[in-house]
Amino acid sequence: MLDKEGFRPNVGIVLLNHKNEVFWGKRIKEHSWQFPQGGIKYGESPVQAMYRELQEETGLLPHHVKILGRTRGWLRYEVPDHWVRREWRGHYRGQKQIWFLVRLVGRDSDLDLRASTHPEFDAWRWSEFWVPLDAVIEFKREVYQLALTELAHFINHRRDHNRYLRGHVYPVEPPDAAPDMQTPEVPFKTGKS
Repeated sequence: MLDKEGFRPNVGIVLLNHKNEVFWGKRIKEHSWQFPQGGIKYGESPVQAMYRELQEETGLLPHHVKILGRTRGWLRYEVPDHWVRREWRGHYRGQKQIWFLVRLVGRDSDLDLRASTHPEFDAWRWSEFWVPLDAVIEFKREVYQLALTELAHFINHRRDHNRYLRGHVYPVEPPDAAPDMQTPEVPFKTGKS
């Protein structure tokens, strides 16, 4: 599902622990690290997509996290032509993303990188919120900076990060019930490296 400009609707997720450190996943068989993210399916709200992607990529269920906020609007990045599938060239330009800031209220042991039949990550770690973005693939770095800058408003840091705050964000609350997002409970293994 692409918009008229060739961007695929997507969600990005900044997952915090109780120390305000962020979750980074290492892409399978690659040397790049990223936040969980994924496409919004037809008929799905951004919140529903966020919960689904979070479960698929980290094994976390809605009761394991609390939504702290989201970006005000879409943040876009273009994908270089050599990364685009041949059949999509000329139509697909990149991703437009709503970014969510969520806090882990569960435990590290609730994380399971093999929760999906097609895992995205083969390792994970906690890092400082303002860690340098050089481990992120180059064409996503600006969007990551914009997302972190906008979402920083929702957390308290020991240092002054006002220089990063360029816009306002609107808080969102998780739905009271998301029956279509419920999955049976299964034991999770930690994928921490």
